[in-house]
Amino acid sequence: MLESMRVSLCGVLLALPLAAAAQQDLPLWEIGVVGGAVSTPAYPGAGDRSSRLLVLPAPIYRGKIFRSDESGIGARLFRSDRAEFDVGFAASLPSRSDEADARAGMPELGTLVEFGPRLKLTLLRREFSRLRLDLPMRTVIEGRGGLRNQGWNFAPRLVYEMDDTGTGWNGDLHIGFVAANEKLNSYFYDVRPEFATAGRPAYDAKKGLVLVRAGGFAARKVNPDLRVFGYLWYENYARSANDESPLFRKTSGASAGIGFLWTLARSSRRAND
Repeated sequence: MLESMRVSLCGVLLALPLAAAAQQDLPLWEIGVVGGAVSTPAYPGAGDRSSRLLVLPAPIYRGKIFRSDESGIGARLFRSDRAEFDVGFAASLPSRSDEADARAGMPELGTLVEFGPRLKLTLLRREFSRLRLDLPMRTVIEGRGGLRNQGWNFAPRLVYEMDDTGTGWNGDLHIGFVAANEKLNSYFYDVRPEFATAGRPAYDAKKGLVLVRAGGFAARKVNPDLRVFGYLWYENYARSANDESPLFRKTSGASAGIGFLWTLARSSRRAND
């Protein structure tokens, strides 16, 4: 998930390169293609990895309220020099059971959609950089054979953003944690009695900490229509509330990816940010 339990593969490919465009006087809309390669743990604490090659459409819209841009997809309800409040969406691709040996024979982890409010506070601002605190609270909906509410998560993070100073490069560094209620942790770590085996005893998950995450990304504008990027995130699960689950196999993991954003068309009208 983006800011959540699993890395949002679609969100990573879309949001990171768009962040490279975060500057003034941008088009109101752009249409392009985003693609890349992403590798992540199958779920927090998994012993196996999930890797994807993706090419997706990349619609960008920078309206005053409704936006699909470097901050994600959602509705911006309030903005000032120091604070911003929005309601947004994020999504993650499914994780197949054959990608995680610990979950063999168990239901697959489906596509997850997150929805909820986020408060962003600017703590420090300089000419080409800023320090920001993000406070998102998201409900998680699973889309597998219908829609099911799978709980909620809270994923605050501290972000240091660095703008392009004329070199074509920009990026950010961030640190934060993810906590979830019992229902969402159960989705990842429960082992119901019917799926218990000699090596995988039944387990009931608890609410609490999922992971601590630190990482960053760098992006470069190659020309007006092409941007490339790379990112690396490190996650620590050592203090997870569910480290006793038989599905919990590792105390740390990393996610990495590279990609591109190719803009095919853009509006002549500028965004009134």
